[in-house]
Amino acid sequence: MHVNYITDEVKAVIGAHNGPVLAYHPVEASEVRRFFQATMDPAPRYWDEAWAKSSRYGGLVAPPAFPPLAFRRAPTDPDPLDHMGEPDFDGMVRAFRGLPPVKVPLPRLLNGGYEYEFLRYARVGERIYRSSTYLDIYQREGRSGPMVFVIAADTFTTDGRTDGTIPLITVTTTTILR
Repeated sequence: MHVNYITDEVKAVIGAHNGPVLAYHPVEASEVRRFFQATMDPAPRYWDEAWAKSSRYGGLVAPPAFPPLAFRRAPTDPDPLDHMGEPDFDGMVRAFRGLPPVKVPLPRLLNGGYEYEFLRYARVGERIYRSSTYLDIYQREGRSGPMVFVIAADTFTTDGRTDGTIPLITVTTTTILR
């Protein structure tokens, strides 16, 4: 039996936008160090202040994929596990990056991949903003049943604008509900 999960309520969230949202902390040298060590890319532009200052970067920068990781839970944000006592909470949060939830009663959530477009490095000390948009939500039939694909785009900037400012990075994420 074929069930169409792309209801009018689900279609209504396509195009929903959130942001700009400011990351709680500015780009910090200690976080950049942790990131470049984890990715095993010890380029001097990330840690050698004298080298970076005399380079085309003009100072220390973060690795290109750093901006999404700048968004950590602020000390005053609620813990996502606070919902554990709710009878209908299944451990899955269906709201992505402050966007409205995608109300699809499929129990599994899979990472369908990321697409990155790197435009410039974030500098140590800069503040990062994220703006998010649902680009598309559609359904396909898989071997194990229906799958709903949620395509969202995040744009990271340092001034909170999305009107022609050169962003740091854009990330398109595919999430699969099944």
